[in-house]
Amino acid sequence: MRVAMLAPIAWRTPPRQYGPWEQVVATLTDGLVQLGIDVTLYATGDSGTRAKLRSVVERGYEEDASYNVKVFEALHIARVFEEADQFDLIHNHFDFLPLMWSRLVATPMVATVHGFSNADILPAYRAYDDRVHYVAISEADRHPDLTYAATIHHGIDLDAFAYRPDPDPDGHVLFFGRIHPDKGTADAIDIARAAERPIVLAGIVQDQEYFESEVRPRLGADATYVGPVGGSDRALLLGSAAALLHPIAFEEPFGLSVIEAMACGTPVIAYRRGSMPELIHNGLNGFLVDGLDEAVAALGKLDELERKACRADAEDRFSSTRMVAAYATVYDHILRGVR
Repeated sequence: MRVAMLAPIAWRTPPRQYGPWEQVVATLTDGLVQLGIDVTLYATGDSGTRAKLRSVVERGYEEDASYNVKVFEALHIARVFEEADQFDLIHNHFDFLPLMWSRLVATPMVATVHGFSNADILPAYRAYDDRVHYVAISEADRHPDLTYAATIHHGIDLDAFAYRPDPDPDGHVLFFGRIHPDKGTADAIDIARAAERPIVLAGIVQDQEYFESEVRPRLGADATYVGPVGGSDRALLLGSAAALLHPIAFEEPFGLSVIEAMACGTPVIAYRRGSMPELIHNGLNGFLVDGLDEAVAALGKLDELERKACRADAEDRFSSTRMVAAYATVYDHILRGVR
């Protein structure tokens, strides 16, 4: 089986720090190669992969502002489809733009829908529903207008997130994600402060105005911002916390930091929105809450949770092995004509 894997070009694959779509692509690609599947990864030239690598740009546009993004996005997509006859299947992780090329080639396409940025892009997905095989990343993110080949939760390399049986003795909690109103960064600080726990915040600043008006004024000795964190430092940070706070203000389609925290043994306290009820088993690997007061109360019940149970659940449901096998099954069904 020959697969063309189309990654975004915002960041390197895998990312140095932030880049959840690129991280999923990297994990999936390397896992498929390990299964013996012939994969060619279309990504930035500085990407690291076990697959063959093809690129039209050396660095991601979030790291290198010297080139016209739209021009190179178009060139990136075009290269895949100009070479489509070399592959049995194209796997698109690049949102809706590649869908428009799908009827121009005979090669079937799988598209992982990493989330709908807004309702305005739905017409593109509807238009190619009969041609492209969609994969949802959670049941919560499935749209009733679309036909799906499967729902496949993301998986992670569990070896990269070592289990830590005990958090740091200071009992601090962690916010790990984009600094953006959708992620509830300011709420996380308020929750931790109300529970009289120190908090560490990590992630890229995606909304500078929000950071300056709502987050920076809340920082202090008990609330520290450490910036974006990647590599092995990511697991160290996730594993050292007493809990991960995830007070999202939108219907989040998934949450890589949520399952990464659980793999380290760190329970998660999250607002009951989007995919969180699929990821969090209330009272086992964290708590689902509705609002600040419930989140504060949940922090007072952390001793009811066992960190080893968080790890065990992550091993059971969110391994890269499970994700890779699920995608390989989808590929097989498509190539055998099963829709």
